[in-house]
Amino acid sequence: MSTQSIAQALAWATSEFSAISDSPKLDAQVLLLHVIEKPKSYLYGWSDAQLLEAQQSHLERLVARRKQGEPIAHITGTREFWSLPFYVNASTLIPRPDTETLVETVLAQALPEDTKLLDLGTGTGAIALSLANEHPSWRVTAIDYSSDAVELAKRNRQALALEHVNILQGSWYEPLKGEQFNVIVSNPPYIDPEDPHLEQGDVRFEPRSALVAEDEGYADLFHIISEGRKHLLPGGFMALEHGYNQAAVIHNFFAQLAYINILTIKDMAGCDRITVATWP
Repeated sequence: MSTQSIAQALAWATSEFSAISDSPKLDAQVLLLHVIEKPKSYLYGWSDAQLLEAQQSHLERLVARRKQGEPIAHITGTREFWSLPFYVNASTLIPRPDTETLVETVLAQALPEDTKLLDLGTGTGAIALSLANEHPSWRVTAIDYSSDAVELAKRNRQALALEHVNILQGSWYEPLKGEQFNVIVSNPPYIDPEDPHLEQGDVRFEPRSALVAEDEGYADLFHIISEGRKHLLPGGFMALEHGYNQAAVIHNFFAQLAYINILTIKDMAGCDRITVATWP
């Protein structure tokens, strides 16, 4: 293909994605900006500018990858979350807008300046680092079982200059040795292994271990809630992300284990997404 102008390249890529993406123009914009390394305003202020041959070839390769279903975030290696840039790769979940509801939920609480917060299954570190960025005085610990995820979270920690965040490798609470926290948050695996949606969209390219849990998706949620009683300070609270149809079961499990002030919060799409509970 001969080189195109910015406007032509944007129109072409948008057309290529029309059959495979819910947001073809946005996908095209993100990839084109990644190739030309310019701000979004450049697409419209310099729409007649011609791509260099190397840029044209690069864009064509990226478009081909996207047409195979590969997530935009994996192609560019980055994803914005809570207005912060995060490195991403295939070793973790891609941070999603729904999970920003979890960050909002924590920030809405009246918490002391020396709050101790634990993020379980941190992945990219998006939740822990976003909260640490909002409250530099908080003592934030993040844990993940995957060594690749821990390495990625540490890379994001360095890039965001949040070196005070403690990032550990291990299975859930195992590395903590009895330490207690004011807040425990997690976006754990919660999808039923038999869910047909696992064969659709971006999740095909994400690690199964970060997506699915036994017992119809509840195993890790139940473990976090149960063991959390040992790691929450009196009056501390837990905030968990879960599936849109899991709120009632999670609410009941919290109640069975004597948690109080249990509340479910909806995400931006109006789906039950976060349940919070206090340890008395």
